[in-house]
Amino acid sequence: MRTPSRPPLDGLRKRLEKSRADGGSRPRDGFLRETFVLPRRDARLKAREWFDRWPKQAYWTEIESWFERPGDVIEFTMRRLPAAD
Repeated sequence: MRTPSRPPLDGLRKRLEKSRADGGSRPRDGFLRETFVLPRRDARLKAREWFDRWPKQAYWTEIESWFERPGDVIEFTMRRLPAAD
């Protein structure tokens, strides 16, 4: 009995290269993300600006992650849907 030969991997290789070139490390969940590094007061204002501009109920806006850095600086990532449904 003959063992089947391996399928060509050129198509897979091309898709991987294209994905990596397009920034394949980004999550593919449909959310838009932006990361900020601001003093605490400015971080609160920026988050409030996002919630006012893109309401949570329509865009699922949220603070995805945040870290307190030295010097009372906050690094945080905001995420939202690109459009309201």
